[in-house]
Order: sequence, then structure tokens, then C-alpha cells
Amino acid sequence: MTRSLLALAGVVVLAGCDAQPSTPDLDAQLLDAVTAASGGEGAGAFLLPEADDLAAIPQDPRNPLTPEKVALGRVLFHETALAVNATKPEGVGTYSCASCHHASAGFRAGVPQGIGEGGVGFGRFGERRVPSPDYAAAELDTQPIRSPSALHSAWQDVMLWNGQFGATGTNAGTEASWTAGTPIETNRLGYQGVETQAIAGLTVHRLQDGPAAVYATVPTYRVLFDAAFPGWPAGARATAETAGLAIAAYERTLVATRAPFQRWLRGEAGAMSMAQKRGGLVFFGRANCATCHAGPTLASTSFHALGMGELVGPGVFSDFNPTDPVHLGRASFTQRDGDRYRFKTPQLYNLADDGFFGHGATFNTVREVVEYKNAAVPQSALVPTDRLSPEFRPLRLTMDEVDDLVAFLERALYDPDLSRYVPLSIPSGQCFPNNDAETRRDVGCGATAARPLRPVGRALRTGWR
Repeated sequence: MTRSLLALAGVVVLAGCDAQPSTPDLDAQLLDAVTAASGGEGAGAFLLPEADDLAAIPQDPRNPLTPEKVALGRVLFHETALAVNATKPEGVGTYSCASCHHASAGFRAGVPQGIGEGGVGFGRFGERRVPSPDYAAAELDTQPIRSPSALHSAWQDVMLWNGQFGATGTNAGTEASWTAGTPIETNRLGYQGVETQAIAGLTVHRLQDGPAAVYATVPTYRVLFDAAFPGWPAGARATAETAGLAIAAYERTLVATRAPFQRWLRGEAGAMSMAQKRGGLVFFGRANCATCHAGPTLASTSFHALGMGELVGPGVFSDFNPTDPVHLGRASFTQRDGDRYRFKTPQLYNLADDGFFGHGATFNTVREVVEYKNAAVPQSALVPTDRLSPEFRPLRLTMDEVDDLVAFLERALYDPDLSRYVPLSIPSGQCFPNNDAETRRDVGCGATAARPLRPVGRALRTGWR
């Protein structure tokens, strides 16, 4: 792989509008930096497998990936007919998992605080979802912390900002925190984080009886569930557990393999611009970003206190409570004093699809985050100075280096074709990712019939079939 990359140096690679003249010295320097950051492994340490290469994707041995399971999960993730547990009649059939994790926002919410039940509207890119006037704030399905991306879930053995979901690996030995009667009790099923979150999320977000409902009423779902779970008893093939396993299987296949940096790693020397390559040198070199943002997804299951602010202000519809344990980060789950204010390191692909960053959505651009980390001046008054991570220190990057690092993060790590993971339609025939009247107008659906979301890049969506 190293030889193929260097062999392309000095040649103009035709890669559509992204084509750039190659720069042998810069390519070699970046490859050296990547190799050093990987402990000598080289480009392969940061390569993502293709979505259909299921054997190469990390998976829970108790939930092996199959094409049938992924196909079922793809439609369930977007299926608004699952919303049968809404607390108000107006909310029935109007929301889905994709309400807060849609492709056009890099599988994030596209708003500071995602809204499941009680939200209306979508806007062209999902940026205009707001509370319905029929719902009081306490009736909304919102979270007191920013909705993380579902992209690259396969490389996370625990899920959420505090890592509370997942029974193995990082969470081994945390059984005392699996409180009965709470969503965290789902860890007792013994699955890894992606599966545990998907199963628990169906109940948390008022969808738990949806799988059985669509299995009973939509013939296509009967076929899909039976194909995905042939070894399960016929009467137990469509439950919150099996639906969660299918959704997790789908989430594990969400990979940004068409990003320029991924293409460069595969040998397309012209896939990245010179500024992006210089930014890569800063990322893997002077800024030491790869210390925490490691591996194929440039993430990790490490937790750090960076002093970022909480979820408050415009676009937030629940009252800020400084005593809410969620503000304690990892400690809200482990109850360990040393975990206070530490939040999980996020993956970095397709940041440019969104306009809200940090666990409290307190930054609006990638540049703001880079400048924050470069200056290392804490934003939150809740976090004592002695709790800040030792990694949170001034980087002393020049403005040119900041510019290049932003170019790398925003463009080199941007897959323009995430809509290939969105189904053309869902078996119920309803609109998605939401099915309220305002969303149907925004997205262009009829009263029930679904229309695809906006195209992203040049890709064509794959249908659920």
C-alpha cells in the first residue's frame, strides 16, 4: 500500500472536481506522519472497509452481520411507522431513529437539540425541526446533551458521550452501575455498545412496540424479520431486541469511505488538496490530534475533560439544570470521582454536514473548535481547572496551520455520498425521517407516501430491496 501511494506521487490523478496535482514531498511527509501516528503500521491503520465487506467491519459476536440483518436495519432506522408509543395521539407515526440521526447532517440531528416525538418540520437539510405547539417542553422527546453521530459506530465498544451503553470491553466491571429500571439495565443483555444503545433507544424514544406492530400489519416486514432472524422463534422475531440488533447491524455499516483522505490512503495522490495535506501533517504531527483521535474513524473510547459548555441557548427546549448528572460526563455512569466532566472522544468524519459541535453544541464551526483547542481556555464555569485533561493545553499553532487543519477536517474527512445509506422508500410507505405535516411539506412527501431525502454528492441511494 505504501509503494502504491508513493508510486502515484508526481502524477495528476483524475478524480473529478477533486483532482489536484500531486506533491511528492508533501505526500511522503504525510505518509511518514501517518505511519508514526499509527505506531509503524502505516496507511492501513486508518483505512475504513467498504460497507458491504461485512467480515472486515468490527461486530458483536452475539450479533453477527448479515446482508439480511443490515437490509432490515436500514429501513427500521428510518421507519416512522415504528412510532406507536407516542405519548400523545398527534405524535403517533411521526418520527424515527433518523429524526435525530439523518444522513444529510452526517447522521447527527442538524440542530442543537434533536427532537423525536413532539418535533415538527425538517427543512431542506433538517435544520428547522422545532417543537410542535401541541407539546409542552416536558412532553418532548429531547435529550439534555447533543445527539452524537451514528457514523462509524462499529469502532465504538461503548456508546453515548458518557459511554454508558455496552456490557463488554471498556465497560467491563461496571455492573454496579447497570441500575434496574433505567435504560442502562439493557447492558444486562450482554451486548456491545452499538447493540445495547439501539435496543434501549427504542424504548427511550417511544418506539418499543413498533417492531411487533409493523410485523403484524406490513407484509414486507414479516419477510424481512424472518430473513434476518431465521433462528429465533417465530413469535419472537419482531421485538425491541431483534429490531435493535438489526438497527445496530445497519449502523455498523455506516462508513465514510469516499472521503478524500480515505481515497488518498488507498493510493489516489490527487484526492486531497495541498492545504488538506498540510492540514494532515498538522493533525498527525504538531497538533498531536491522533493521540486521542486514532484508528480508522479518528476517534477512541478515551474520555477527556476539555471544559466545553453545556446544552443551553437558542434551539434548546428543556430547562438547563446544572445539577443534572449528565453534565458530569463519564462520572454520571461510573460514579467515579476521577471521571467527572470527562466526555468520550467523537469521530471526525463529515463534520461539515453539521453546524453544532461539542457535547453541548456550543460551537458552530469546525474552525471554532480548532481555535478553542489551540487556545485551551475552558468555556464552562462548571469544570474546575484541576479537572481538565492534561491533553487540553495550548497547541501554539500559527494561523496558517489552523487554516490547513480546518481544511483537513472539513474537506479531507468529508464523504459527499452518505445518501447511499438512505433507503429509497420504507415498507410502510410513510414519509421519513419524520412524518408530521410540516416535514411532509419540507421534504416533498404526500400525506403518507415517502420521497427520498435530498441527494448528497453524486451518489444514488440504495433501495431497501
